[in-house]
Amino acid sequence: MQNLRYEHHGSLALITINRPDKLNALNRQTLLEIEEAVATAMADAAVHAVILTGSGDKAFAAGADVAEFAHYTATEARDLSAVGHRIMDSIATAPKPVLAAINGFALGGGLELAMACHLRIAAPTARLGQPEVNLGLIPGYGGTQRLVEWVGRARALEMLMSGDPIDAATALQWGLVNRISATAESLLEDSTSLLNRILQRGPIAVSHCIRLTALAAQGDPDGYLQEIETFGSLFQQPESCEGIGAFLEKRKAAFRGSASGS
Repeated sequence: MQNLRYEHHGSLALITINRPDKLNALNRQTLLEIEEAVATAMADAAVHAVILTGSGDKAFAAGADVAEFAHYTATEARDLSAVGHRIMDSIATAPKPVLAAINGFALGGGLELAMACHLRIAAPTARLGQPEVNLGLIPGYGGTQRLVEWVGRARALEMLMSGDPIDAATALQWGLVNRISATAESLLEDSTSLLNRILQRGPIAVSHCIRLTALAAQGDPDGYLQEIETFGSLFQQPESCEGIGAFLEKRKAAFRGSASGS
């Protein structure tokens, strides 16, 4: 891949946006490579979770590549937005946990990418924002929708209409990130630690947690019914038999399989 690094670290895939000279800006090629890398991780039975981060210590992804779309027509811009939505949706609906390790600026499309991930850990120096109004634009990859989902409409409107970024501490207070790493240098270690704890749980159950909470975020009225049906379907399955048996026997569960549900 031209703009990404894809590495295996045990059962984790580490996807690194590798355009540090451009502050890891998300041009169309980079977006398509992210889509391919995430699909590769989802199809790989040896990969149980994904960390997505940026190269260097300045930026996770400092927005879209403005120079690329500066002279787009309305039709070309709609097409780019549709591609971005498709890629962000593929991450948000991925059956294995995807964590954004935000190592610096996450602005514009960069924040939209982070918000599409299931979990976010920020370095203490991270700055997060949707500055598109400064260009006379709005977010195009789901930012007007997912920002409301994570921080509520009032705070989302403040960020969207002012274009001002927030620091990591504010992002944590507002619920935009799950936690802040102890130091910038420990970001990947802290991210790995959280995912490894999750991977000790029932992988099929984890996958269903991702799916069902997505229904809630979308306001799907069938979410409660889906929970009832899924809860029942998990009984007398190998994973729940192992989990319940381990609890009753006062031992640690030894789950098999990956969060793909295969």
